[in-house]
Amino acid sequence: MKKLHGVRLDHHKNTEDCASQKLPLPELVRIPMSMHIGAPCTPVVKPRDTVQVGQKIGDTDAFMAVPIHSGVSGTVKAITTYRMSNGRTCPMVEIATDGQQTVCPDVKPPEVTDKASFLKAIRESGLVGMGGASFPTHVKLAPKQKVDTLAINAAECEPYITSDYRQMVEAPDEVLDGVLQVMRWLEIPKAVIGIEANKPEAIRILTEKAASHPEIRVETLPTTYPQGAEKVLIYNTLGRIVGEGQLPADQGVIVMNVSSVAFVSRYLKTGMPLVERMLTVDGDVIGNPCNVVVPMGTPVRDVLAFAQCDLERAKKLLYGGPMMGICIPDVADPILKANNAILAFEKILDTKPSACIHCGRCLEACPLRLMPTEIAKAFRQKDSEALGAHKVMLCMNCGCCTYACPAKRPVAETNQLAKSFYMNSIKK
Repeated sequence: MKKLHGVRLDHHKNTEDCASQKLPLPELVRIPMSMHIGAPCTPVVKPRDTVQVGQKIGDTDAFMAVPIHSGVSGTVKAITTYRMSNGRTCPMVEIATDGQQTVCPDVKPPEVTDKASFLKAIRESGLVGMGGASFPTHVKLAPKQKVDTLAINAAECEPYITSDYRQMVEAPDEVLDGVLQVMRWLEIPKAVIGIEANKPEAIRILTEKAASHPEIRVETLPTTYPQGAEKVLIYNTLGRIVGEGQLPADQGVIVMNVSSVAFVSRYLKTGMPLVERMLTVDGDVIGNPCNVVVPMGTPVRDVLAFAQCDLERAKKLLYGGPMMGICIPDVADPILKANNAILAFEKILDTKPSACIHCGRCLEACPLRLMPTEIAKAFRQKDSEALGAHKVMLCMNCGCCTYACPAKRPVAETNQLAKSFYMNSIKK
């Protein structure tokens, strides 16, 4: 089986040996009611209410949504409005912490006896994909199609980020138990854990842990970005092609992030919902690169201060990695469920794009072998039929094309504009 390729990046895994540590409790957390794809929650608390760790503070009856919980104890200071990265707004609960971290009495291990109760428990946990997509996990785990393989995304292919790696080396038993729990309750017969070759210690540990479970296979993947993309991971571990308009379940696969599946293990044992997460903090203006566990809603400034960031020198702040990360507009903005890293840089590329030289490097870099130059041409001509023929909707915005372009053209950005135009045109 020929492996799908992308681009080779400098890994910059500077924090791979940095054990995770707890962030000192912030004075204030700001928890948006939308940290998932789908409908936002409605706050179920009001100003001056006392809240505790693990208490539900937002919920909705919408199917494509999960409840929101508090990771701190304290008093609700205000219900404000938060502007999300997509430009939309949602309510936000601001909580002044009391330093006590009193656990809510509702926090207790769920009773799981079958698939239905397992899926209900996963929804109540507030779990979404922790690799960046924020897709509600209880929806992902309930496909209509028959699934024969659970694929665990442990590639962590973006530069700098090592939070998934630290999960694997610090608590591999959580990973293995989470895999077994999902397999058991969903009756999935086998699993594969895909890890990039630049993480030999994680590969060694999980291979040893899985040795007594022949139904679980650890697959070493080439260190080529974007190994963690669903379609790429499924092809490189199983040889199955997820076609245009298909979901992984259409090929008999469910994909879960390694930190997500580890959380499943913790939740079933403790009942503590998703109220905190580990993230990597790194970049050329970070004095103390680290992996830190923070409550949801912690202001970015608190995390940067802990990591000794020189904010005066920082020219760019990112949620996530340098390839697919999202710019942070304000250091008062909160940490969300899908944030696996905060990166801060002074040195950034500041080159102006020039004319396309038709070198074809964007095509060679694309892991799905799309034709970005033809997509750009069709977009300029507003030719939706041509965009459909060139499979524009397969673009996953990995950024390989922009990275490979010697003319420094915004290729990936153009692809996204083309996708939006194409979607609007077919709706009409």
